[in-house]
Amino acid sequence: MVSTDNMTAEIIEELTFSEEDLTLLAKARKTPISFDEDCPETTPKRALKFRRVNAPRNSG
Repeated sequence: MVSTDNMTAEIIEELTFSEEDLTLLAKARKTPISFDEDCPETTPKRALKFRRVNAPRNSG
C-alpha cells in the first residue's frame, strides 16, 4: 500500500476509483474467463514449467 500522508487531496481523488470504474470492475469479476488460441487454458503439465520470479513471503 501507498502512504497518503504526504499527498494532497487532489492527488488522492485522482487515485480513487470512480463509480463507473467500480461498476466496470464488478461486471468484469462476474464475467467468465474465455480461453482462445492466443490465451489457452493452462494444463497441469504446463503449469509445472512456471517458476516463481520472487521469493515467497514469510507469513507471520
